[in-house]
Amino acid sequence: MSRLMSDAKKSTAAKKAKTAATVPAMGRWQMARWWVLRGLAGLAAFYAALILIFAFVPPPINLYQIGEAWRLGGIEKDWVDWDEISPDMPLSVVAAEDANFCLHWGFDMEAIRDAIADGGGRGASTLSQQLVKNTFLWHGRNWARKAMEAALTPVVELVWTKRRILHVYLNVVEFDEGVFGVQAAAQHYFNVDARDLTALQSARLAAVLPDPKGRDAANPSSFVRSRTKAILAGAETISADGRADCFATQD
Repeated sequence: MSRLMSDAKKSTAAKKAKTAATVPAMGRWQMARWWVLRGLAGLAAFYAALILIFAFVPPPINLYQIGEAWRLGGIEKDWVDWDEISPDMPLSVVAAEDANFCLHWGFDMEAIRDAIADGGGRGASTLSQQLVKNTFLWHGRNWARKAMEAALTPVVELVWTKRRILHVYLNVVEFDEGVFGVQAAAQHYFNVDARDLTALQSARLAAVLPDPKGRDAANPSSFVRSRTKAILAGAETISADGRADCFATQD
């Protein structure tokens, strides 16, 4: 009888010891999860604030520009308002990079399906996605950036107008090594202001995207010349069929 009581006491003591060890472990897990969730919430709030602010205020600089300024010893960039940009320039960029810009909500599903069918050999990134990458994130192909880009793009599309997306994009995109934005590019390549760009010059600038370090708008290769012609034709097409209405008309 006494032996049974002794075994029962030992069993009870073992259970208490196990429970005592489990409670702190569960507490540590819950604490870690709480901090992770808090960090994610803080990150989401940070980007939400930036998206709201940059809907009205020009983004001062981005991570890629900081890196290039450090590497090159300086960069060229000069923000210009929408009415200081030749109307041919947004038409050319949309025709070159994202003809269905006015029709999608941040992702061009048809282009994505085509890219998948092509085995990943072609790009399917929209102007909205490129805007998010250039303004809020960093360059480079990795899953972390892609995931954040996918999360932020619909939010930007929801908060910003299409014209605002295109306006900011034209002011932050790189047109040559260390040359950012359409005003700096117009001065760099053609010695004119962005408002004075001709249709041909606008198409040439759009033709260097998305490889500004490998293409030259002032001394175009045969490929850039051919692409320029295609962009000029595409700009006329989207202007005529209504695919430019979301940014060509007044808000």
